[in-house]
Formats: sequence, C-alpha cells, structure tokens
Amino acid sequence: MERVIAAHGGMDRWNELASVSARVLGGGALWPLKGQEGILDDVVTRAELHRQYAGSTPFGAPGLRSAVSPDRAAIETDTGEVVDERLHPRNAFAGHEISTPWDRLHLAYFNGYAMWNYLTEPFLLAGPGFQVEELKPHHEDGEVWRTLEVTFPDNVATHSRKQTYYVDDAGHIRRHDYVSEIVGPNTPVAANYSSDHQEFDGILIPTRRLVYLTDPDGNAVKDTVTVSIELRDITFTKE
Repeated sequence: MERVIAAHGGMDRWNELASVSARVLGGGALWPLKGQEGILDDVVTRAELHRQYAGSTPFGAPGLRSAVSPDRAAIETDTGEVVDERLHPRNAFAGHEISTPWDRLHLAYFNGYAMWNYLTEPFLLAGPGFQVEELKPHHEDGEVWRTLEVTFPDNVATHSRKQTYYVDDAGHIRRHDYVSEIVGPNTPVAANYSSDHQEFDGILIPTRRLVYLTDPDGNAVKDTVTVSIELRDITFTKE
C-alpha cells in the first residue's frame, strides 16, 4: 500500500491538505432504477479529507445541498438550515431489494459515503483499523495487476467490509471490486474501473469511473453502465 500511496502523491502531501471539491457529472442505470434520475447529473461535491464528510450541491433543487457523515444524512439549504434529516441512515435500507425505490435521503447517504471513499482513495486505506492483504496477481486485458484485499473498519461508511483493489505497475488503482450491500442482499459484485488519472495540487486523482456488475466468474458485464462518474475542476484546500 505504501507504493500505491506514493504514486498518488504521498502521505506527507496528503496530510497538508484539508478538503477537496470537484464538479461531478454522474450517470448510469442505478439512478433511474432507484427513482432518482437526474439528481446527480451535474453537481459540485466537497469532501473533507481527515474525517468522513461529503456533500453535493445542488441536490434536487437550487439552493439545496446534501450533507453526509457515517451517522447522519441531511438535506440542507445553502446557508445550513436543515430541510430533512435522517440519523443512522444505513438502517433505513433494511429490507431493501435491488428494485426498491429510494427517497432523497437514501440517495444522499449512498452518494455521500461513496464519493468520500473515491475522493480519498487510496489514502483512507492507510487509516487506523484497515487491514490489507495481497492476493495472487490478476490478469485482465493483457495486463497483470497486483490484487489487494482490504477489510474496512466498522466506523467507516462504505459499500462492504471487504473490498478488492487491482493496481497496475505504475501504482494506479485500475479496478475496485465490492458489493453495494445497502442496495439489496442479492446484489452482484460491482467492478469500478478508474481511468484518466491527473494530478491536482500534488495529488493524483482518476477523473473518470465506470461501474459495471460482474458475472459469477468475476468478469465485468460491460453492456450496461451501472454508475458513471466524471470529475472536473478538482481543487484541494489546506483549511
């Protein structure tokens, strides 16, 4: 993991920074399936780097934003007035199946924790409580990638406790596998491909992600994009 972190800018530089913001162009089949099409098409997402917090604006209407931490999902006005709020938001997914529609707080929580994970990757994996094990190499598209199985601590909101990262020779994460547990108990493994890595303020960020579901053999089924994410105008701050 040390080599991966070094390839993305290094921990010393990361610790000098406090937050990141990016324009996010979102798409994919998941949002209409959940009855939330269009909400994440074009938003600005801000994430704190050293505690789990992320929010996106506009969220559903002009003047509104989401605000998400592990134990809270909220929709607020731009001035911070709470419009809607759910404490312990993960509990609200109990009994859901893949086709169960979401409300705006479901969407806020899922998007908030996921974007925080993505925007702080791979540095969050060096945090307390994370366990990393290297497995046998993975072969895909004529390349050989290192395979890192990561167990997340319980205090981090994320897709699933065990996730797998595939790393190329340059130390870039090219694919990231997990199960989106809150979507439903029979959800297939997702393969999250990251590309178009660019440097911003000394930190390397993949600016494009395409998420596909996998077949029983672990191969990505690329005829349907489950989630797409394009990042623009990425800026880090020190305060």
